Order: sequence, then C-alpha cells, then structure tokens
Amino acid sequence: MEKIKYTLENLDCAGCAAKAEAAVNKAPWIEKATVDFMNKRLTVHLSDINPNADEDIQKIIDSVLVGVNVVLYEGEDAADAMKRGRKKQCDSEACDCCDGHESEHGHSHEHGGEENEKLMLVTTILALAAGAVGIAAHFITFPHHEIVSAVGYLGAIVFAGYDVALKGVKSILKKRLDESALMAIAMVAASILGEFFEGAMVAVLYRIGEWLEDKAVDNSRESIEALAEIRPDTANVKRSTGVKVVRAEKVEIGETILIRPHERVPLDCIVTEGSSDIDSSALTGESLPIVAEPGSELLSGMMNGDGSLTAKVTNNYENSAAARIISLVTESAENKGSAEKFVTRFAVVYTPIVVGLAFVIALLPPLLGFGTFREFIFRSLTFLVASCPCAIVISVPLAFFSSIGGASRFGVLVKGGNFAEQLARAHAIAFDKTGTVTEGKPKVHKLSSGEGFSEKEAAQLAAAAEINSSHPYAQAIRDYAGAVENITGYKNYTELAGHGVSCENAEGKQILCGGAKLMKKYGVAVPEGINAQAYVACDGRLAGSIFISDSPKEGVEKTIAELKALGADQVTMLTGDGISSAKQVAESVGIDNYRAELLPENKVEVIEEMKAKGLITAFVGDGINDAPVLAAADVGIAMGLGSGAAIEAADMVLSSNNLGTLPRAIRHFRRTMGIIKFNIAFSLLFKAAVLIAAAFGYAPMWAAVFADVGVCLICVANASRLIQPKN
Repeated sequence: MEKIKYTLENLDCAGCAAKAEAAVNKAPWIEKATVDFMNKRLTVHLSDINPNADEDIQKIIDSVLVGVNVVLYEGEDAADAMKRGRKKQCDSEACDCCDGHESEHGHSHEHGGEENEKLMLVTTILALAAGAVGIAAHFITFPHHEIVSAVGYLGAIVFAGYDVALKGVKSILKKRLDESALMAIAMVAASILGEFFEGAMVAVLYRIGEWLEDKAVDNSRESIEALAEIRPDTANVKRSTGVKVVRAEKVEIGETILIRPHERVPLDCIVTEGSSDIDSSALTGESLPIVAEPGSELLSGMMNGDGSLTAKVTNNYENSAAARIISLVTESAENKGSAEKFVTRFAVVYTPIVVGLAFVIALLPPLLGFGTFREFIFRSLTFLVASCPCAIVISVPLAFFSSIGGASRFGVLVKGGNFAEQLARAHAIAFDKTGTVTEGKPKVHKLSSGEGFSEKEAAQLAAAAEINSSHPYAQAIRDYAGAVENITGYKNYTELAGHGVSCENAEGKQILCGGAKLMKKYGVAVPEGINAQAYVACDGRLAGSIFISDSPKEGVEKTIAELKALGADQVTMLTGDGISSAKQVAESVGIDNYRAELLPENKVEVIEEMKAKGLITAFVGDGINDAPVLAAADVGIAMGLGSGAAIEAADMVLSSNNLGTLPRAIRHFRRTMGIIKFNIAFSLLFKAAVLIAAAFGYAPMWAAVFADVGVCLICVANASRLIQPKN
C-alpha cells in the first residue's frame, strides 16, 4: 500500500480540513486519508495504483474547498520540513528553499508572508478606527451625524471583512456554504437591513478573533517545530586532510567525527577519545548530565558540555535517535484518536443540519404569520454565524498535537492520538522482565558442575555454546567464563528462541545451553528443586547448573506503586526466565502477577487473554523478541531508542529508558482527555445556548461571533496548555 503526503496550501479553516478529509476518504482507490490541520498536511494510503493521484486529489479538494492547492510533499524529512516552518513549497527546480537552504526564492516566500501580516495589521487598525468614528458619531449629535456613523461602520466592515468576503463570494459562486460564505452573507445582509453596527461588530470581532486564533495555533506549532533544532544539519568529520564540516546526511557509518564543546551530537556514535558531561534532556527529559568517555554511546541531539570528544558514527542521518524522535512526533497526526474521529464526523454532519435550520428560521415563522421576513432573516443570519464548529474542530486535534509534543519533553514519544487515548484508559499493564523491570545486566553468581565435569569445564562449554548469542544471559555466561579456550572446531550453532542454544564441538558431541525446557526436550536430566536459570549439557550429560541474577532497576518499586494508585487493576510481569527468578524479581518490586518460562508467542497469548476479558492492555518491553507482543497490545511501549525492531512495533517509546516516566505519561494523557472532553462539552453547550437565543431573537449578531471565534479562542488556549506538561 503506497503512502503519499501532500501540503494543503491556503488551508486556514479547521472545518474545511474535516471536509477535505471526508471527501478524499470517499475515493474508491484510497484506503485511508488523514488531514493534519496543524501542519496543513494530507496523508493518503492508496489501495489501488493511480498514476493520476495528484490531479485527482486536487479535483476532490476543489469540489469541497475554494483556493486550496495540493502540493506533493517530497524531498525532505520531518526535521527539514519543521525547520522550514510555514514556508510555501514550490515546483521550480531552480529553487532550493525546499531542502532547508536559504535562497532568493525562499526569502520571497517569507517576505510575502510578512507583507500579508503587515496588510492585515494595517487594515485591522483602520477597521477599529472607522468603527470608533461610527460609535462616536452615533452618540454625539452634529449635522448628518447618522450618515457619518453609518459610513464609519461601513468602513469597519470593508477594512475588516474584505478578505473573508472575497473568499465567501468564491465559495458561493461554487455553490458552497463554508465559514467564509456565512460571514460574507452576514456582513452584507446586515448592511442591507440597515444594521450597520451589527455588521461592523461581526467583521471586526471575526478579524480579531481569527488573528488571535492563528497566533495561538502558531505558538503551539512553533513549540513542536523547536524539536527540529535538536538535530544538527552538519558534522565535523575527521578526514586525512583534516577536520571538514560535512552535511550530516552525507556522513557514513564508521566515519570519525569531532564533537566540539557545547555542540549537539549530530549522529549516533560511540566515543573513542575525550571525556565530557552530556546533556540528554532534549531526548530523554532527564535533567541530570551523563558522563561521556571512551566506550560511551551517544545519541544525536544530545548536547556536549565543556570537553571535546572524538567518536565513531554508528547510525546514519535518517536512522539517528533525533530523527526518530522528530519523525514519531510529527507523524503522530496520522493516527487519530476516537475523539478526533468523532469531531471529523460531527463537523461533516453538523454543518448541513444547522444550515437547514437557518433556512427554516428565515422562512417558516414569517410564512406562518409570526413576524416579518426582515426580523427572521436577521435571526437566521445570527444563527448561522454562531453555528460554526471551529472551536471543536480546532481544539481537539490541537490538544493531541500539544499533548504529544509536551510528552516528548519528558521522554515519552507517541505515534498518534489514538495511543495516547488508549494509555489514558489502560488498566492492565504488563512488563517484560530483563531490561525493563531489571537492569538487563545479569551476572552469574554461582555455577554447580555436574558429575564428571569441573566448574571451569562447564563454564567453558557454556561460553563456547553462547559465543554468538545476543541474549543478556549469554553475555553473563561469557563474562563469567572469561577467555574461552579451545573453541576452534565448534559448528552447527542453532539458537532456539525462548529455549537456548545448541552446537557441536570438535569431537562431534552436542553441546546444549539453556533453560530446563531445553534440557527436557533433549532428555537431559536436571536436579530437582534447585531452579537454576540455565544449564549446560555435553553429549546428553548435565555439565553444570548456572545461577544468574539480575537486579531490579532503581525506582521500579515506586513506579509499580504509582501505577496501582492510578487504578492499574492488573500489573503483570511476563518473562521467558525460570519461575524462581521471576518470582524473586516480582516480589521485590511489588508486582502481584507474573508468568514465567514464556516464549514470545506465549506472551502474545497472555495479552490476547486480557483483551478477551475487555481489558485495555499496555505492554512495556525493550528487546527484539518483544516485537510481537508490543504489536499485540492495545498500547505497545518500547524502552529506550536502542532496538529498532521494538520501536517499529511499538506505539509509544520511553526514550529515557526510565520506567518512572510511565505513570507521568498516564497522568498527562488523562489530563489531555479531560481537557478535550471539557472543550467539547463547553463549546457545544455554549453554542447551543446562543443558537437557541438567536432563534428566538435574544442574541445580537456580535454575540454569535463570540460564540464562534470567542469560544474557539478559549478552547484553543485551554488545549495549548498541554504543551507544558505537569510533573
């Protein structure tokens, strides 16, 4: 299924964004389409090949909106797009502004935007001045003061409403009744009916409200765009000719870079020379610095301290940690929560209903003799102006947008509003053990040799069998054995997921190293009641029992207690390790339920059992083997930015690798859902009150404007608070 992204130029109405999304989703060759109003971005997933997709999508947009251009979004990644901010894209091959460089053309885009802002400011000031003249002339008696007052009000209407009127006329000519058309009709009709003050108030309040609304949305967008600054565009690469400044995307894995004092780390790397304090707060939310020295792994986006570091690049530009973070946050709008989906459906159904009611109010009462057409047309116009659903349509996606950006500030990355919503509701939380609940650095504290084998022989056999395994237990066994002697001649290495490993030594004898299940599978008898974490066997005989321990991470016990206090009814630990090891760790951190000796597919089965009971599930894990269960849970949460497979399968990432951020994330997203519910209820109730008052003639038109832009501003300001997360 092909995915294509477009920029929707001139999209300035949240209700219009909802219409565009609904219209594009109706195309039979489109599997799914989402419009991100905050970034003016349309993402489509094609179900069938369509060579004319670009042109067809433009036609679809033209059928529901006026003046919105569909521009193919390509040639840059999320960070570059964010750094460009709100610059227009262009089709000229000679123009390089679209790939992050300054250019004459690019400056013209910015200059054009500045000119528009200046024009808006000047016309708004003129509108206010004209309106003040109209009000003054209304209350001060002098010759022809009524004419001067009317001219003042008309001037305010013209200066404040010319742009929306032009858009409205275009919409009406294309037989569309959008927000611009409603405002244009209201201003013109009020003037025709002689209600110049009402028309002026509509124009001026709408202009000021739209300007404030745009500023509030832009401030939230800029807070997210600041993320792009964590990834430098260039790197200092050490070459044979000296240190050369190279664009970061041109640096290859294995090259050596120099990180000067107070520079950001441009690419994921390992320090080879030097030492320095490193600020990782931009990635992990952790305020305390970490010490970098030879062997330390650094992630792109970290800030170097006072020391100079030489490092070897381990990840290219596109796969660096900073790029992952930027991509996760900026693309999160593609996965909308149920609240956002409700708003989109609501806007599409709501608008035709209120327009129909407005016509009923304008025509039916006077036809039945309850008043004049002039009176009820005015009520109808007031009803229409008040009916715009922008408060909900903007504030709900803005709340998720701000919330996801705010969560990234304390080291929680979310792939979409739907996952934020699910975590807020989750009451069944399961954890992997090794590397999640525990440090992931197990150590062998005892090895009991079998009959006919010395402890050293058993350790050497186990280390030789585990020589190629990446499992933490394998590393612990190799560390315990030290230098492995006489390893030559080993062959037929096989790793059995969840069980252990097998191979043959130079004499052709089978060597097994793994848990009790592996020994049982191959008929090797193990002592009863000792519950070792691993065993090693040679040619069907037990060579040794290996006892391995892994300490719980600091603060995990507190985290589990916090989760229970937040209402997590089922906190479970799922592990492939033995029962005794699982029991010991679970009891030490306060986890009541644990399941041991599980294969990856068994963990998936446990999650499916929980979901079958109607529980919303979250699973937290860090390894490649956790990918299936991360994908199976309602919310899959990966620990850290290390495992690409885990991050790919997960819906959320704790970039700090700190389990303590999970309760904070739950509180943050519950706060998000609370703000969203408040905004929806507040805007609907307020609008309902004004609509009823307008229908019965108790609401002036300026009150209807407040019900539109005023309520929208309140909801936007409320949603924008989420960009600053609470502790």
